[in-house]
Amino acid sequence: MTSDKQTEYNTLLEMWREEKKKRQDAEQEIEKLKADLAREKEDRQYDKMVHDRELADLFKGKYDKGK
Repeated sequence: MTSDKQTEYNTLLEMWREEKKKRQDAEQEIEKLKADLAREKEDRQYDKMVHDRELADLFKGKYDKGK
């Protein structure tokens, strides 16, 4: 390879490596966000279950407003 071609190749290779690193970082962030979302969904589901139970108790007259 001539010097210009080698330089161009090295430049392209470095650009490819940088883009690969950016993609990997983005994929890690996506996985973190997916895990956070799953935890939030679980929390919301639990809160809804507790709320539904409180409403059911209220309608049955078991809920103590003094608590």
